[in-house]
Parts: sequence; C-alpha cells; structure tokens
Amino acid sequence: MKIRTATAEDWPAMWSFMRGIIRAGETYTYWPDTDEATARAMWMLDAPGHTVVAVDDDGAVLGTAKMNPNHMGGASHIASASFMVDPERQGRGTGRALGAYVLDWARTEGYRAMQFNAVVETNTRAVALWKALGFEIVGTLPEGFRHPEHGYVGLHIMYRML
Repeated sequence: MKIRTATAEDWPAMWSFMRGIIRAGETYTYWPDTDEATARAMWMLDAPGHTVVAVDDDGAVLGTAKMNPNHMGGASHIASASFMVDPERQGRGTGRALGAYVLDWARTEGYRAMQFNAVVETNTRAVALWKALGFEIVGTLPEGFRHPEHGYVGLHIMYRML
C-alpha cells in the first residue's frame, strides 16, 4: 500500500465509496443527501490542509484522509483529520496506515496535538483504532449524533499529544 497526495483524477474512485458512507449516515456528520460537488469541496482541501489517498499496488484507491488545523488563531497548533476507507476493502490495515500517516504529517507540520471532534460512539472500529494509535476520549457529547439505526448516540472528542 502507498499513501500519496490525492489528485483530481482520484476523485471519481474516492467518491465511489464516499457516497455510500455519507448516505448511510452512520459515521459522519454530513447530510446524507450531500451532493458530489459539496463533498468534493469539503474533502479536497486547499492549503493549509492536505488530502491523501491510500492505493494498492495496482493503483486502486483503498481509502482517503484529509488533514487540517482543527481551529484558527490561538488554537491553530492543534491538527484534525477525517478518514474514509472503502467498505469493500476494509480489513487490510488501510485505516491504521492512514492514521499513522496523518500523525506523522501533523508532527512534521509542527502541530502539538491532534483532535478528532466527532467520533460516533457506535463506530467501534474507529474508536478502537484511534485508541490503539494513542488517542483518548476526552469527552462525549451525549446524544450528539442521530444514528439511523441506534437513535441518539454520543459523539466522542478524541485527542492525543504529538
């Protein structure tokens, strides 16, 4: 697996799985009916952000991550990131590889810490992965997310120093 900067040519492959993840409404705070143009504008960031794809040996896109400052001004030393892995290609270590890449990127860019603002508590695979990569849950917004199957569930704020 290789992780590299995402290009405009990668977008169709990215959108092919991102669309389903967004529409499911189980793990992201995007509106389920988010259209392609809006999703692309939110995901394919310009500076100071950075968007990458994980690709296999044949060049197929396995997943993607976008990283950026969590806030501006006095809080701009904290990074944030979002991740999506093609559900048909899960279980290959793509999320872990993207997570490690993002942590290295944030350190290299001079960030002091990383914070994830909205990890849905029922997304147990993501919660376990982030804990394994050194993140801790520093707070949970009770009933902060309306899950289509489980109803109102918590949104974790996860954090780690770099």
